[in-house]
Amino acid sequence: MKRHLNNIRLKRSSILLVLIAIALHVNSQSLIWTSSTENNTWIESTIKLEKTAIITPVLEVSGNEDLLTFKAWGTCFNERGWDALNMLPRNQKETILNQLFSADGDLRFTMGRFSMNANDYARDWYSCDEVSGDFQLKYFNIDRDKTTLIPFIKAAQEYNPDLTFWISPWSPPSWMKINHYYSVVSNRDFNKLDPKLDFILFEDSEKKYDNLFPQKLAVNDYFIQDPRYLSTYANYFCKFISAYEEEGIPVRMVMFQNESWSYTPYPGCAWTPEGIIRFNLEYLAPALKKQHPEIDLYLGTINTNHYEVIDEVLSDPRMPETIKGLGFQWEGGQILPRLREKYPNYKYVQTESECGWGSFDWGAAEHTFNLINHYLGNGCDEYTFWNAILADDGISGWGWRQNALIRVDSKTKTAIYTPEYYAVKHYTHFMLAGSKILATKNGKEDKMPVMVIKNPEGQFVAFAGNFNDDSKELCVSLSDRFLNVKLQPHSINTFQLK
Repeated sequence: MKRHLNNIRLKRSSILLVLIAIALHVNSQSLIWTSSTENNTWIESTIKLEKTAIITPVLEVSGNEDLLTFKAWGTCFNERGWDALNMLPRNQKETILNQLFSADGDLRFTMGRFSMNANDYARDWYSCDEVSGDFQLKYFNIDRDKTTLIPFIKAAQEYNPDLTFWISPWSPPSWMKINHYYSVVSNRDFNKLDPKLDFILFEDSEKKYDNLFPQKLAVNDYFIQDPRYLSTYANYFCKFISAYEEEGIPVRMVMFQNESWSYTPYPGCAWTPEGIIRFNLEYLAPALKKQHPEIDLYLGTINTNHYEVIDEVLSDPRMPETIKGLGFQWEGGQILPRLREKYPNYKYVQTESECGWGSFDWGAAEHTFNLINHYLGNGCDEYTFWNAILADDGISGWGWRQNALIRVDSKTKTAIYTPEYYAVKHYTHFMLAGSKILATKNGKEDKMPVMVIKNPEGQFVAFAGNFNDDSKELCVSLSDRFLNVKLQPHSINTFQLK
């Protein structure tokens, strides 16, 4: 009798376990659907996966694909961003830092980029050594940074002590350049460069390239191609890295120049392929190897769609032993797929999300969502956003209005979360380091970008946009189930298993 009762209890337990397993399986087929439109952001609902497809799936994944393992989301630290943040009351400032950098915050950034010397969102031009002819770098210092960038970075580190960082200059010290000025070209409204010096950029070259950026290429390196200058500049990088390390800010990656192909009235420096090869391979790489062997040297930031220029640089047989990866932004993203196909052994990263023209509108959100899909879908395992926060119309010291994820009203001392903030959150909140990108579809033809990943817990997450003027049906095949859904017009969506 006792044995009979035990058998009954065992059967009941087995049945209960089966029922629990079935319940768990059914529950595992439910997704949390987070959707945002221009006037209604971050709305959560529940949707179930189905056994049949309502239309042909745009993507089919089994879960065993592995296009890429994602590493990090990041943002840039700029002086004008720090000024904007400090306009806010302390409690709101702390809230924003938590939302940007905490592991349980909204955007969860784990990486930061900052400029060596001034960039276009510095208050004005400066470098760490403006003493002409200081080849010993006797007067090198980061005193300016200690009042702006370093406090900004340390404030972020309070919320994420494990932040990693990478650097690039916009311009070398002015005395190291052939025009002896921080910009490449003159502009009577925004700088004091003698217009006569603009001639050295192209000289008498009339050659133009249709549909390429820039339409005309610089014929001269703006950095003085003299060994003494080149060697000093390489040491300058090393001193900068060491100075920041002393402040508790470790740099892990270096790129030699921001946008070599932007011939700007704000801080910049034009380089030719010959100069890029010479400085990176013969000066910067050896200096880093000797003084900072822990640093990865990437070629960037590449902002031109002149494929032949970048191919010329990468074709140097010494390059694979020296350069670990490539960084792309703006027009450079157009040649990313072609370069990655020819040079598959490099690491690829996105280095600056496009900042627009100060519209702060839903169109900027859709544009950024598309950019993320493009860069991650084409092999970039890191993505860096530009302005996290700016004040008012987002204007730089050189007259360019730009977008930001958060906009501060300097009169009311309040923060406004822009549409782009939510577009970014739709990705960064769910795609953590170690996520596997399984499949992507760009939205060039149908305005419906889609991406499917497997997060570190092994769950599917899907990202989808509908940037059409009417609702659209979407179907994605996830293993043996289907995500069938109708997306609202001009909506951004994330789907995650409960």
